[in-house]
Amino acid sequence: MTKSNSNKDSQYGYISAILGSLIKVKGLEDRIRLHDLIKVRNILGEVIQIYSDHIVAQCFEHTTNLRINEKVINLNEPLSMELAPGLLGTIFDGIQRPLQKAFEKIKNGQLTRGLEIPSLSRSKKWHFIPVERKGSNITGGDIIGTVQETPIIQHKIMIPPNISGRLEYLANEGDYTIEEELYRLETGKEVKSFSMMHKWPITVPRPFKERMLPTEPLITGIRVIDLLFPITKGGTFGVPGGFGTGKTVIQQSLAKWCDADIIVFVGCGERGNEIADVLKQFTEIIDPKSNQPLLNRIVLIANTSNMPVSAREASIFSGVTIAEYYRDMGYDVAVLADSTSRWAESLREISGLLEEMPAEEGYPAYLPSRLSGFYERAGVVKLQGSDGSKKERIGSLTIIGSISPPAGDFSEPVTATTKNFVQGIWALDASLAYSKHYPAIDWLNSYSNYPDYISEWWYERDINWSEIDIDWFDCRNQVNEILSQDNELKYITQLIGEENLPDDKQLTLLIAKLIKNGFLIQNAFDNIDNFTDVNKLLSMIKVILLLFKESKELLKQGFLIEDIKSLSIINEILRINRTIPNEDFDEIENIKRKLLNEIESLKLTQGVFKKG
Repeated sequence: MTKSNSNKDSQYGYISAILGSLIKVKGLEDRIRLHDLIKVRNILGEVIQIYSDHIVAQCFEHTTNLRINEKVINLNEPLSMELAPGLLGTIFDGIQRPLQKAFEKIKNGQLTRGLEIPSLSRSKKWHFIPVERKGSNITGGDIIGTVQETPIIQHKIMIPPNISGRLEYLANEGDYTIEEELYRLETGKEVKSFSMMHKWPITVPRPFKERMLPTEPLITGIRVIDLLFPITKGGTFGVPGGFGTGKTVIQQSLAKWCDADIIVFVGCGERGNEIADVLKQFTEIIDPKSNQPLLNRIVLIANTSNMPVSAREASIFSGVTIAEYYRDMGYDVAVLADSTSRWAESLREISGLLEEMPAEEGYPAYLPSRLSGFYERAGVVKLQGSDGSKKERIGSLTIIGSISPPAGDFSEPVTATTKNFVQGIWALDASLAYSKHYPAIDWLNSYSNYPDYISEWWYERDINWSEIDIDWFDCRNQVNEILSQDNELKYITQLIGEENLPDDKQLTLLIAKLIKNGFLIQNAFDNIDNFTDVNKLLSMIKVILLLFKESKELLKQGFLIEDIKSLSIINEILRINRTIPNEDFDEIENIKRKLLNEIESLKLTQGVFKKG
């Protein structure tokens, strides 16, 4: 009895100091681990430093009214996500408390400190269909059954990683809660019972067999991205941009249109009204691919700028942990983090409270390791376990993090450091945004390292036009060359005027203007222009480059640039983006034929016939 009391008492400590959102605790230093959770009253905290005579914990809620010597409980577990059916369509805060349930419970809409609500419903029953047999030898990652979580997503019930054994019991098909016993495993000399739900620490990446090279693009429907700066499934991208450059609209467009199976949207430290607007829009949007509510394939993590900074830091890794869980089912998952700058600011604030030696602009010296720990959890991987077949199971996790550099300064530490860990940048330019050019992705400062990996995928989906024999990779190179030349001519044009340039340079400026105004500009709120599929994208750019090719021939044959500018088809090419839906691909082919006919007519009227 005495020993039991001693063990019980050993799980308690007391507050020795309070520093903003941090507390120092004595009495637990020799029996607690880094990242373990502690609780004082109903407030959760995470251990971030351990010394010989005290520990330091960051609290996930404000510490107002806490007192010195208050009792602190060691919970003996790290901050972990509850993983089970019910995640999709739910709005969580940074430590996985369901905000909708909290709102229903509180009534007045004011989140109270220390609110304790289970992350997932303990009473809702899910229809379980077993796919394994009793007596089978199974390992971590094996799928033992399925649950239809939403009309479009089948939730696969997996053996937790790092566990294996003989399936001693498996529940029959039926309805079960996430806490009811579903199966038992004989592991060595003991038998363990499991339910649908298991927990996973947010700081530990889920294991997999092997990382693979990405070979398939994540089609976003945003033309400037899919052609010039593509991202792959399993890729990483940063989206830096100052205030008003359209970061949130790009993130929302990606959530709605990109061809990932599941989206995890993390609103990290953004203003409350922006988060509220995102939540409102996502609840109303119908997924265009399935005609189901978009929430049926989205997990939302909302952490606003007025919430405690410690929970803001946790929210990014909470989102990645949930995303890895669905990746392990074999899905393509995308994490959209808006914004990683606010997350970095929480690191800076906590580092300041700890009185650590600051690095550049006050950020902690370990900012690079934290950013790398986030982005390196992306990738295309061969998964552990099997689904009963002998095929390799593959899943992907794509991470796109928006960055909010102060005054749009891309040399600041978060943007500069992020570039070291991502494979591409969509740099948003304020001058483009102010001139109403959206998406305001600067084609001179953005880049992608993925084109070589995915050129084969695009080649297999190429549209074959005999009049212009180039594929996606060639189109991309030509467009980059034209835009680069256009930039070089910009200052000369300002000095001497466009009309005084040679005709071939004027042609380059004309085609660049067509590319910028007819291809790169895209209206995210237009029913036709909001998403461009592969066929429409290729045909649009090929029509423009066909005009460029034929026009160069005309100039060689003695025609003037005014003759080319007078072609009426140019206006039709400019309007393709908002007048021709994706499914009306034939209409773009008609424009191509009209273009060739107009050029032939021009030659005939001038008495110059095409050779051969």
